Amino acid sequence: MKITCFIIDDEPDAIELLRDYVQMTPGLELTGTSLNPVECLDLLTGEHAPAITFLDVDMRQLSGLELAGMVNLYTTVVFTTAFPEYALEAFDKEAFDFLLKPINYERFAKCIQRVKRRLSQPEEKVSDIQPNDFFTIKSEIKGRLLKIRFDEVIYIEGAVNYIQIFTAEGKHMTYLTLKEIERHLPPAKFIRIHRSFIVNLDFVTVVERSRLRLTNGETLVMGDHYKTHFLELMDKNLIKTDRHP
Repeated sequence: MKITCFIIDDEPDAIELLRDYVQMTPGLELTGTSLNPVECLDLLTGEHAPAITFLDVDMRQLSGLELAGMVNLYTTVVFTTAFPEYALEAFDKEAFDFLLKPINYERFAKCIQRVKRRLSQPEEKVSDIQPNDFFTIKSEIKGRLLKIRFDEVIYIEGAVNYIQIFTAEGKHMTYLTLKEIERHLPPAKFIRIHRSFIVNLDFVTVVERSRLRLTNGETLVMGDHYKTHFLELMDKNLIKTDRHP
């Protein structure tokens, strides 16, 4: 089975180097390249997204960091850059790896081996992870665990390496990322609406353009990348008339 790859960089020479590396490496298949990140959003999302996207950080049309925040749920992002100072922000975007230019083949091959190990691991199923109607987290107080029911959670907000879980009783902070907690949430109830927010659909009362109003009176803004999927889900539950207007 081939591992599909895509390369985005606004420097043709950088693309050619990675193209050569992909062709040299058994098990990889290059599905495309682009000098313009703006044109690639549709290619990097959905069921046909490449397994790996090599993404330059510093590009004129759209920052690789911005694009990564939109696509990292669909493809394994490996950043490429000549600027080591971007490393911390890159991993904050949940990048899998960070290749510093000029990239040598040995470092590239090590990255691919790590990706292969990751892709070979079976995906966890929600039913295997959390069969109960609650979960537990470590609280801000050392040694204390909190039990939280799924149906009590209104929404969850990501804050760098922490998340805040908002319930009717208050909010709780714990050392987890949104991606880590998302794997344990029932997908029928919880949906990502922004790279910083997951909401419980049971608490959404009004949807207006890019805003959601919740039962606790708060309003959250949807990110453009997540908006389409959310509205498609809401449309499936829309009761429509058979009459012509």
